Amino acid sequence: MIEIKVPVLPESISEATVAVWHKQPGDLVQVDDVIVEIETDKVVLEVPAEEAGVLTKIIAQDGETVGARQVLGQMTEGSEIQDNEPEEAKAVTEAPEETEIKTNPDSEPQFESEVNTSIDDEQSPELQEPIIAKAPTTPLPTITPAGNRMEERVPMSRLRKTIATKLHSATQNTAMLTTFNEVDMSSILSMRKSYKDAFAKKYGVKLGFMSFFVKAAVEALKKHPTVNAFVDGDDIIYHGYCDVSVAVSSDRGLVVPVLRDAHKMSMHDIEKNIIDYAARAQAGSLSLEEMMGGTFTISNGGVFGSLLSTPILNSPQSAILGMHKTQERAVVVDGEIVVRPMMYLALSYDHRIIDGREAVQFLISIKEALEDPARLLLKV
Repeated sequence: MIEIKVPVLPESISEATVAVWHKQPGDLVQVDDVIVEIETDKVVLEVPAEEAGVLTKIIAQDGETVGARQVLGQMTEGSEIQDNEPEEAKAVTEAPEETEIKTNPDSEPQFESEVNTSIDDEQSPELQEPIIAKAPTTPLPTITPAGNRMEERVPMSRLRKTIATKLHSATQNTAMLTTFNEVDMSSILSMRKSYKDAFAKKYGVKLGFMSFFVKAAVEALKKHPTVNAFVDGDDIIYHGYCDVSVAVSSDRGLVVPVLRDAHKMSMHDIEKNIIDYAARAQAGSLSLEEMMGGTFTISNGGVFGSLLSTPILNSPQSAILGMHKTQERAVVVDGEIVVRPMMYLALSYDHRIIDGREAVQFLISIKEALEDPARLLLKV
C-alpha cells in the first residue's frame, strides 16, 4: 500500500488546504500523474504519483486543512494491480454496462461561470504585462433561491484569506500615505518604437515597459535607501540590494514573484525573467521561494485601464509604486498647450520611516529617468 502525503512545506507555511482531487478511487495512476492539488497561502502545489498503481482511498477531502507530510490518500502498487487487485478497487473500476441517469426536477439551480482573462488590446498594449490565469479548482457554489432574488455564499480560498489578512494588516499597522506625480511617456514610446525590433532580434525577447520602470525604480532606490528599507520593531532594516516584487493578477488572487538582485540586471534580463515567471506561474510551477521576500513592489493597474489608484503596501516592505494607464492629455510645455501620452504614478509608503520630502524626491527621480531614458544608461 502506498501513502499519498502532503509534500514538505516551507518553514513559513504550517498548513495547506486540499484544493481538488484529479483522481478518484479506482482510477489508474501512472508515474508523475498529478493525483491531487493542495493550496497554500501563496501557490497551488501539485502532488504527483511517485509510482504507478490504483487509487484506492481518499482520506483528506476537498477543502480540508492538512499539515506537512499528512496522509492524503492511499493507492496500491503496480504489481498488486495485476496479481492481486483489491476487491474494492475492482468494484469501482468495473462499471455496469448500462447506467440510468436520473434527474431531479426539484434540484436547486447553480450558477455557471467562465474565466475571462482578456484585456482590451486597444489599451496601451505596450503596458500589458503578463496576466497569470489559473482556472478555479473549487466547486461551484449552490445557490439558494429566495423568491425572485438569489444569493450565494462562497468560502474564501486560502490565498484570498491570506491576501485579505496582509492588506488589512498593512493598513492597520503602518502609517500609510500616498503621493502622486505624472510622467510624459513620449521618450519611452519613441525609444521602444525605434529599438524594439533590434532588441527582439538580439535578445529573443520583446522590449516592454516594465524593464524601464524596474531600472528607474532601482536607480531611485539607490538614491533613497530608506524607501528600500522596512521597520522591524524599533529598528530600521536597510537593504544593500534591490529585490523588486512585480505584482501580477490571477484568478486566484495577487501573486508577486521577485526579481532577485534587480540592481544587477540588464533590461533584457528583466524582460526574460518576467516572461519566465509568468509562464511557470501559468503552468503551476512557480515556487513559494520565488514569491517570498522582496524589498520594493511595482504594481501595474494600467493593464486593466486604471487611471489612478492608491496601492496598498506589500508588508513588510515600506513602499509600493503604482503604474497606471497611458492616456493622451493636454499639458503645458514651454508655455504652449500640447497633447502628450501621460501616465499617473502613485507611491504609497510607510510614513513612519519615509518622510514626505523623500517620497516626493523618489517619485521625481523615477519621473526624470523615464522622461529622459539616457539617465538610466548614465546613472545620473
